[in-house]
Amino acid sequence: MTPWEAVAVFAAGVGAGGVNTVVGSGTLITFPVLLATGLPPVTATVSNALGLVPGAVSGAFGYRKELRGQRRRILRLSVGALLGGFSGAVLLLALPATAFEKIVPVVVGLALVLVAFQPLITKRLRRRREVRSPSATTDTPGTPGGPVRRDGGPLLFVGLTLASVYGGYFAAAQGIIYMSLMGVLLDETMQRLTAVKNVLVAVVNTVAATFFLFVADFDWTAVALIAVGSAIGGQLGAAVGRRFSPVVLRTLIVTIGTVALVQLLLR
Repeated sequence: MTPWEAVAVFAAGVGAGGVNTVVGSGTLITFPVLLATGLPPVTATVSNALGLVPGAVSGAFGYRKELRGQRRRILRLSVGALLGGFSGAVLLLALPATAFEKIVPVVVGLALVLVAFQPLITKRLRRRREVRSPSATTDTPGTPGGPVRRDGGPLLFVGLTLASVYGGYFAAAQGIIYMSLMGVLLDETMQRLTAVKNVLVAVVNTVAATFFLFVADFDWTAVALIAVGSAIGGQLGAAVGRRFSPVVLRTLIVTIGTVALVQLLLR
C-alpha cells in the first residue's frame, strides 16, 4: 500500500465511522477504497469488518445518553444480532468467491436504493406515528394506526436477526434496514432508535470480526488504518452528525457506492 493509498484508507475510515454513527452505510465509503488499493473483494470485506469495530463501539458510546432506559430491549435484540452476525460471517467464507462477486453487486445496488429512498421511508414512518391511536402503546404489532409493542415482538426480533445475517456477510446499509424495522415496530424517537442501531451494528461487527480474525485472510495495514479512522469518525459523528445535512450525506454515500458498484461489475 502506497502512502497516498494509506491516507485514502484512513480518510475513508473516518468518513465511514461518522456516517455509520449518524446514517449507516459507511461500508460504501471504505469498501471501494479498499478495492482501489488492489485487495480482492472478500479480503476487503473482512478487513473492513475488522477495521470498523472500533468505529461502531465509538458511535454507540457517543449515543450513550439516548440508550438510557433501553437496556432490556438492547439485550434481547443483541442476541439476534449476535446469532445473525455470526451466521453471515460463516456464509461469507463458506460460499465460493464467485458467489460473493455475484451477490455483493446486487446487495450494494439494493443498499443504494435504500439510502436514496431513506427520506421517503422516514416520511412514511412519521406519517404512521401521526395517525396512530394515542392509546396504542403496548400489546401486539399492528397495521399503521394500530398498537405497537414496546419490544417489537417476535416480528422485530426475527427481522433484525435476518438483517444481521446480511450485516455479517456484507455490512453496507444494515443500519438503514435496522432503522426501518424498528421505526415500524417500536414507538420511539428516531434518536433513541439510532442509539439502538449503533449498538446492534457494534455487536454484528464484533462477532463477525472475531470469527474472521481466526479463519480469514485480511490486510493488517488496512485494518489498522480503518480502525483508527473509524474510532475518530464515530466520535465526530455522535458529536456533530445531527447538524450535517442529510442530503449531503446521502449524496456522498450514493456517489461513492455507485463507484463501488461499477468497480464490482467490471472486475
